Amino acid sequence: MQESLYTTKSDFEIIEPKIYKMIATRGVVIFPGQTINFDIAREKSLSALQKAAEEKEDVFIVAQKRASIANPAPKDIYRVGTVCKIKQVLKLPNNTVRVLVTGLTRMQIENYVQIAPFFEVQLNSYGDPMEDSLLLEAAKRNTQENFELYKKLDHKIPTEVSASLTVFESEKFINAIATFVYNTDTLKQGLLQEKTTAAQLINISKFFKKEAEIMAVEKKIAADVRESVAKGQREFYLREQIKAIKKELGDEEEESYLKKAKEKKLPAFVMDKVKGEVARLEKMAATSPDAAVLRTYIEWLLDVPWAEATSENIDLVKARQILDEDHYGLEKVKDRIIEFLAVHKLTNNLKGPILCFVGPPGVGKTSIVASIARAAGKKFVSVSLGGVKDESEIRGHRRTYIGALPGRIISSMKNAGVVNPVFLFDEVDKMSSDFRGDPASAMLEVLDPNQNNHFSDHYLELPYDLSKVMFVMTANTMDSIPLPLLDRMEIIELSGYSYAEKLQIAKKYLIKKQLEANGLASSNVNITDDAIISIITGYTRESGVRSLEREIGSIVRKLAVKAVNDGVTSVDVTIEPSNVESYLGPIKYKNSDKAKQGEVGSATGLAWTSVGGAVLSIEVAIISGGKGELLLTGSLGDVMKESCMTALSMLKSKAEKYGIGIEKFTKNDFHIHFPEGATPKDGPSAGITISTALLSALTGKKVRGDVAMTGEVTLRGKVLPIGGLKEKSLAALRYGVKTLIIPSENATDLKDIPKEVKDAIEIISVDNIDQVFDIALEK
Repeated sequence: MQESLYTTKSDFEIIEPKIYKMIATRGVVIFPGQTINFDIAREKSLSALQKAAEEKEDVFIVAQKRASIANPAPKDIYRVGTVCKIKQVLKLPNNTVRVLVTGLTRMQIENYVQIAPFFEVQLNSYGDPMEDSLLLEAAKRNTQENFELYKKLDHKIPTEVSASLTVFESEKFINAIATFVYNTDTLKQGLLQEKTTAAQLINISKFFKKEAEIMAVEKKIAADVRESVAKGQREFYLREQIKAIKKELGDEEEESYLKKAKEKKLPAFVMDKVKGEVARLEKMAATSPDAAVLRTYIEWLLDVPWAEATSENIDLVKARQILDEDHYGLEKVKDRIIEFLAVHKLTNNLKGPILCFVGPPGVGKTSIVASIARAAGKKFVSVSLGGVKDESEIRGHRRTYIGALPGRIISSMKNAGVVNPVFLFDEVDKMSSDFRGDPASAMLEVLDPNQNNHFSDHYLELPYDLSKVMFVMTANTMDSIPLPLLDRMEIIELSGYSYAEKLQIAKKYLIKKQLEANGLASSNVNITDDAIISIITGYTRESGVRSLEREIGSIVRKLAVKAVNDGVTSVDVTIEPSNVESYLGPIKYKNSDKAKQGEVGSATGLAWTSVGGAVLSIEVAIISGGKGELLLTGSLGDVMKESCMTALSMLKSKAEKYGIGIEKFTKNDFHIHFPEGATPKDGPSAGITISTALLSALTGKKVRGDVAMTGEVTLRGKVLPIGGLKEKSLAALRYGVKTLIIPSENATDLKDIPKEVKDAIEIISVDNIDQVFDIALEK
């Protein structure tokens, strides 16, 4: 009779489906016959353990797939585990329990009976009761052979255990291998899930074979390294060992740099530089400080755009539409931008002048540059040059310095990610220089179309092409911009806004913007035109609209508070001039009484500043018993001091004409004061104002309070032209002036004066100082 090829395991029990309490473990896989202790801290596991111990039941212990999951769901838990007998439970501090268990038999989860307050599962038997005896015997022999080879190469298993360990005691052997050799939960779980003893032994045999091959390669690597280094050179030995390992594994950092460089399709000279630096990096220790510096440099070379560009698709109609959407008025500025884009589209180069927007704060210089980028379909980056006084801010630091990095130009190009963005240099007039260099000189190369195609950054040490970048500048004043830099720019002036323009900007942009910013976008907030004008005249004194936006924002925030207190998300309110004060408090700027009455020795002039036009009050006091000396106060610059001297000398030369005795100039001192002494003042445009105030003080005639004036005066009494007439006229309007005296040569600038100024103020052009006196002095 033929002998059966299959045997039934004597210790295998076919167990009908039964319900067990379950504990999901992290980092613990238990095998049948194995006694092990582990700690439990999770509430769900503690509850399952306590319940099983109280009912004197065995417990099902199974590993979860990822140890990082704090509260595993059924999908996070393996289905095969081990039914264990609870041997001992020991309470530890911090609500932790240490439990000692012995594995009984492997089982598989059929389904989950309950998830909370602890896991309870229905189990089925796991494994194949019919074992192929021939396969089992072959597996034992093969595993024993590979085990003997493994023991010679690795000593993970303690000597006292390995001496008595034999594959023919299968359960003991498998438990020992899982405990001492298998170093990951995944390996242990894979071994546990093998259905037969033969399959488990084959799993172990394959592991021994693979580990033996790896250790043989490691020995070969060690031998190769020992041959290449001298005795005692431990550091070099370790470095060579790392190189050999990387070579065996095909995992080299340097290769990733070269791969990325090829993918970016770098220019040939950049590719050569990357290859050279990577070759240097290969010769350095991975932990060397120089290696870290070199890695940073290579990464910069790979991150900076060398060829990437946005597509050039300029639509002038769409560009004009975008400019009109973003900004009210500024027609001349918009026309020049459209011209600039049209030329760029036709020539496909940017060798024309660099646009520089000059104007007081808050008139939209920066935002209109962002609109240019949107209109041209380009990316937008900006660099603020305010306070920059070091050339390295522009050109970068050389790599010899610790912590060296590229300058702001290259850093911004990296952020843009393309070689043809719109690049804004903001506040270019705020640059300065010191012992570290002159950043303005470095900017010359950046802005010169004939040089910037090979811009040199000290850190990169490679020529970088900036010729495709659309550079745009902004400034508050041209006075502090160096002349060579100014020569490369086309100045586009943005003047202050008139009341009518501010009204339209508030209605079309500011109110809507503040409603959205403060969560009231769906509200019906109606601020009447008269209310907006009252805010403009009573709460702001500016050329731009920033203060106006802040005041509107203040009103909207108070409405937001009201909406929250009323428990609603929107409000329906109309703001009239009569209730503006209830939102913004008392009026900050009231109409001055200056326009209602004249004074002796006091005249009103007009000045242009970097923040717009301003009214300048000039006072003259005659001090008797003096020697004809001139005392000047009020933080005056040299040009303004000379204007005072010129005005006094001019009046001396015409004393007889104006009925002034010469002794008044020799026996009195003259004190000319410009109020707001902390504010620096300079320029020649106050000449006719100073002359008028002096003549008033000398003759006792009052200067009309509703008259303001601006113009330079000569020794012969001629009135010369000045700049900033639009800003000065707007300041006169805010001040309540009724008559404005200007030089005749500035009559051509009247076309730029807003209509509301012309309607409210009588503007008179004069050629000489006598005409000024006739208008300004009361009869």
